[in-house]
Amino acid sequence: MSRLLAAAAVMALSGAAVGTPDTIRVAIVENARVVELRGLDIEVSELGCPSCPGRAWRADAVRAVPNSQGVEIDGRWASGFRLTSDSPIRVNGREYPAAFEVVRNGEGLAVVNELRLEEYLVGVLRAETNERWPSETLRAQAIAARTYAAYHRALNGAKPYHVVASTSHQMYTGRVPASSPIWDAVRDTAGQVLLWEGELFPAFYHSASGGYTEDPRTVFAAGNMPALKAIRDEFSIASPHFYWNLDLRLADLSEILRRNGYDLGGVTAIEVTARTPSLRVATLTVHGTRGSARLRGNDFRRMIGYETMKSTLFAVALDGGVAHFTGRGYGHGVGMSQWGAKGMAEQGYTAGKILEYYYPGTTLGSLSARRRSGVSPRPTQASHGAHRASGPRSNCRTSRRWTCASASSPTPGSSPRPGAPRTGSGSTSARSASSARAPRSRPTTVRVT
Repeated sequence: MSRLLAAAAVMALSGAAVGTPDTIRVAIVENARVVELRGLDIEVSELGCPSCPGRAWRADAVRAVPNSQGVEIDGRWASGFRLTSDSPIRVNGREYPAAFEVVRNGEGLAVVNELRLEEYLVGVLRAETNERWPSETLRAQAIAARTYAAYHRALNGAKPYHVVASTSHQMYTGRVPASSPIWDAVRDTAGQVLLWEGELFPAFYHSASGGYTEDPRTVFAAGNMPALKAIRDEFSIASPHFYWNLDLRLADLSEILRRNGYDLGGVTAIEVTARTPSLRVATLTVHGTRGSARLRGNDFRRMIGYETMKSTLFAVALDGGVAHFTGRGYGHGVGMSQWGAKGMAEQGYTAGKILEYYYPGTTLGSLSARRRSGVSPRPTQASHGAHRASGPRSNCRTSRRWTCASASSPTPGSSPRPGAPRTGSGSTSARSASSARAPRSRPTTVRVT
């Protein structure tokens, strides 16, 4: 019965998005040395030769490895293979709709899931938010995630895959039970995207702002990024990451820096030398017994670890052999705060007002209308995770700069009003609102190592 319900939900979503290029290609795994697949009657065929007689076969266990010719499965090699089944396929313990391709990726393999964009978004929301959160929060998240995915799909249309199922782009958990309210959020907003001056743009989001959002140009170090100005955010305070503390042994910090090419000896001082308009650390200088190094705040956070140092909105003090960091927020701070969206919905704001607050100057549009008009997004110079602040990935380009007005706290039913962050010491940004959950279903397995 649950399978029938899921199938009906998928059909409803696809019908709601009629007229759009409705599929997206998602890399579940990159650069794997071995891919093991187990399942029920998996059909394996060579890419680029769907009708070659004798080239397709069925198996319950498949093992793929890279070779000099491309990909090898059961002694047969090709540039890549396509796998389909009437049952879901498992990758690393999670079930996904059963259309996969295994292709070369660097020195290893990439496992690419091809599915309808709207069905993909259900899996994104399951990973990126909490299905028990208010429906308006889920709808706002669906529109932001759809915008981000559609932008990258258009940008990377000629590549083996459009997005990666990780913090590099958006998390994605695969199949979601039909009983989940996330299906309603995606269905209710089917085809809706945010536009800036009529164009798709990378609609970044993060877990919790810590009180102020951030201009993306200060985070991603790439020119021609959307100039979303920092806003004062009064709705994220309920986040468990609104305040955080980190104690880091100076000996461990010295080793972290050394591994990243900065052999400064023992750390003796850490000096914040510049902050962004939202008070995040723009640059800092680390002094050691063998020298000093000036680092970007985001590079320093990357070295420490994005989940260890939750944002660059922090202050630091040294005490004996320990560096004490006190901060706020979780993630890069750009665009929508997921915990802020929850707080707004709980105070009566609609999805539209939430998006208007965090993406001032944008408008709601339709993917189907854009397809009919043949409009493509103007690329930016950087493609980074929509949320959290996992390592920036650089594969977008652009010819112009987007600008947005800043905003302060709105009232329900009103439009955001201009405002500016206060001065003071800073905190941090964000990760996703909830951890991903593996959906439960039947056994077709893909094990990737």
